[in-house]
Amino acid sequence: MKNLTAKTRIATVVGGLVVIGAATTGALVANAATPAAAPAAAPAQAAPKGLVQTTHLSIAAAQKAAQAALSAAEKAGQHVSVAVVDRDGNTILTLRGDGAGPQSYSSAEEKAFTAVSWNAKTSELTGRLQQTPTLKDIKGTLFLAGAVPVDANNTPIAAVGVAGAPSGTQDESFAQAGVDALGK
Repeated sequence: MKNLTAKTRIATVVGGLVVIGAATTGALVANAATPAAAPAAAPAQAAPKGLVQTTHLSIAAAQKAAQAALSAAEKAGQHVSVAVVDRDGNTILTLRGDGAGPQSYSSAEEKAFTAVSWNAKTSELTGRLQQTPTLKDIKGTLFLAGAVPVDANNTPIAAVGVAGAPSGTQDESFAQAGVDALGK
């Protein structure tokens, strides 16, 4: 500090005191807001470049949706399979109801995959198929009514697919019951 002017030395000391004061105040405020028994939180780290955060449906929520869809079908006297897929189209779980046909299992998964891929009910996607018939050639898709996407902030995070009822309209109503159960 010998070569610095008096103003520069005063400014440096005051600046250091401000930093120390701010750090002390921040620590006091943080400690006042933290219960005595709670462990200190880890310091926040900056997210790496290129990191994308997404929202996913928990297994508990997927089970709740699947069971609600299956229960709605059973109440209507229908034997169906229910599939819940995540945002990437990976199956979270599948329930095959008593008496459901063997084709219903994979059909429910493919319907759910289709719904989450385009963030639309599969009944709505059948119209798109008329416009672009080659969509049906995409592996793993099934453009039949019976699946409903699960959205979070207008972004698809999952889908519920149902297959096995005599009509896609019924399948879709059961899938909708599953999605609706998530809001309860």
